[in-house]
Amino acid sequence: MAKLYFKYGVMGSSKSAQALITKFNYEEMGMSVWLIKPSVDTRDGAGTIKSRIGIVQQAQVITPDQCIIEEYEKAGTHNVIIADESQFFTPKQIDELRTLVDEKNLPVLCFGLRTDFSTRFFPGSMRLMELADSITEIKMVCACGRKATVNARIDENGNIITQGEQVFLGGNDKYMAMCHKCWKNKQK
Repeated sequence: MAKLYFKYGVMGSSKSAQALITKFNYEEMGMSVWLIKPSVDTRDGAGTIKSRIGIVQQAQVITPDQCIIEEYEKAGTHNVIIADESQFFTPKQIDELRTLVDEKNLPVLCFGLRTDFSTRFFPGSMRLMELADSITEIKMVCACGRKATVNARIDENGNIITQGEQVFLGGNDKYMAMCHKCWKNKQK
């Protein structure tokens, strides 16, 4: 029985690496994987998924106005769908992934952030939390030793930024994973 999976974690928790390792494992068993990512994520290039440990794969880019079901049908026959940076898909696109699970009996594994730098849900993540059959946190540790749960946006001096657009692409130079207590304390 196919399921919709949401595997979430903070920045730096190895989400993309796990997505690409999962792809490798399916392919090693002779299965075909449709690897997708939203067009909003251009940090490593439009069609590139790159983990911090150096694993790189090309993926099909999905724009916010595209129907994922139609794109899947154009892409040919696949046994599984793996989606990276799923927080950037629209709620409608998450519904379409759910439909592929239900109607095509396809496992769909979505990897992404749960919340933004202000601890608010991304719309795609919220819909995944509502629809996923399986929700798994990929854990990360704060510098203090507690579990990191916040994607803190930082400026060039390491100060916490609490205002701005929800989507602002960046890596370790712009974001730091930390526990809620450290995030609150660094704002003071």
